Amino acid sequence: MLRLSQPDPAEIRTFISSQQNLKFSYPEVGTTREEVPKNYTVDHNRIQLGTGAETFNRARTAIRSWKMFEVAGLALCWPEMPIAAGTTVALLARHFGCWSLNACRIVYVLDESGAVERYGFAYGTLPEHGVIGEERFSVEYHARDQSVWYDLYAFSRPTLLSTLAYPLARALQRRFARDSKQAMRDAVQ
Repeated sequence: MLRLSQPDPAEIRTFISSQQNLKFSYPEVGTTREEVPKNYTVDHNRIQLGTGAETFNRARTAIRSWKMFEVAGLALCWPEMPIAAGTTVALLARHFGCWSLNACRIVYVLDESGAVERYGFAYGTLPEHGVIGEERFSVEYHARDQSVWYDLYAFSRPTLLSTLAYPLARALQRRFARDSKQAMRDAVQ
């Protein structure tokens, strides 16, 4: 949903409510767990956040608090929403004098233990989103060397309406990945 003015909280709640029970905008739901489907652009971004179990605990808390979305020009509606499969949120973005609302729903939650501990989630796009696809946000603790990583893994393609603006959307996706990695680094430090 593209707008010339910033929507108020009531409009955002109505928007999220209208998307809550709709199907995902793509059929390959959940495939960020494995190899992503063909005909999508794939992005994989990682950054080491530090070392040690305490760093991993801070990183897990940061994911639970949606800290990776604390970037300029973007607001998560609403950061108090739980990290749980089925949770629907919207991303409010400001770019080039316009505002856009983009609806997403959490597909699955990761909470794995073992030699590599992982915590995070993936969300998928709903019909009112500027692109089509899925993105996974996770943190990892590698027991072998005690390294802690933030990992972003996504696949996307343009909607029919956004095909002409897709180069711009790709630039915004790259900027988000860069800023999200920094937001997680800041949250953990």
